[in-house]
Order: sequence, then C-alpha cells, then structure tokens
Amino acid sequence: MIETAAAARSPRSSAEIFVAFTRMALQGFGGVLPIVHRELVERQRWLTEREFVELLAIGQLLPGPNVINMGLMFGDRHFGWRGALAAVTGMMALPLAIVLALATAYQQFASVPAVAGALRGMGAVAAGLVVTTAIKLASTLRTSAIGRPASWVLAGLAFATVGLLRWPMVWVVLGLGALAMAWAWYGLARRTTP
Repeated sequence: MIETAAAARSPRSSAEIFVAFTRMALQGFGGVLPIVHRELVERQRWLTEREFVELLAIGQLLPGPNVINMGLMFGDRHFGWRGALAAVTGMMALPLAIVLALATAYQQFASVPAVAGALRGMGAVAAGLVVTTAIKLASTLRTSAIGRPASWVLAGLAFATVGLLRWPMVWVVLGLGALAMAWAWYGLARRTTP
C-alpha cells in the first residue's frame, strides 16, 4: 500500500523538480492539490503519504497558497534555494502565461453561454478532485494524535460552519484549528505519559 511504502527515490536535479511542478500546474484547474498528491506520492514516489500530509499541514499554516508552500519546502529539502525556486517557478511560470492569455480571451467571450457552462462544469470537476484526495489521505488519520473519530467530527464542524452556515472561513479555521491543536497536544501528552 502507498501509505506504508517508503519514498523510493529523490529527484535527481532541480530541473527535474521544475518539470514535475510544471506538469502538475498544467493539469490543475481550480485546485492542483490532488494532482500534486498523485505526482509526488504515487507517480514519482518522492514522498510517502505521511510526508505529504506533514508538508500539507505546514503549508496550510503558512501564509500563501498551500501548494506553493509545499513546493518551496519540498524543493528546499532536496536542493536548497535552487530546488525551492525550481518548484515555485515550475508551478507559476507557464500557468501565469496561460491565465493572462485566457483573461484576454475571456473579455471577448464572457457573454457566450457555453463558456459560462464550461467554467461551472470545471468547478464541479475540481471539487470532485479535492474530495477524492481527502478520501485517499483519510488513511493517515489512523496515526493522528487526534484520532479518526475526532478528525471526522472536526471535518463535519468545518463543513457545517463554512458550507452550511456561511461563517467566515478565517474565524472557522482559527477556532477549529485552535481546538484541533489543543486536542492533538492532549493526545500526544497521553501517548508519552506512562
């Protein structure tokens, strides 16, 4: 199984990181996290499931986009600042050029119903990819300091407060994040005490 397998190899060069992150960026629409997981864990085997979750957790705590933060940390881990620069440049350069070209084209075709429908459909696909990644990563909850049931409770609370009640995400993340950290601290303290 993937989550128990050790990372089989490391990238050979910062150029290899650049190519991999460019490939990931070109596959993502509305969110690239599922593609990053597939590329780094399943395809390249540069990270284990656990390492991926750890990088993601740290990336979510830092300001800025999660995947960019993950790329910075991943690249730095292997080739220092050159690897970090390769990952971020790979993730941003070509997609930036494409987005600028599409923004120019969108000004011309925004009123066409097929264009609006295509964008709504792609949003649904992106949501499905995120849910699929969450399901794949759920296996890492077994070793979580919080535990699987509490993790599901926190996920349900996050969905209810943001998705249903429409509370501002910043306050939900701060509140539930503080609760989750306290819960994890308690769980880790219980594990270490005899």
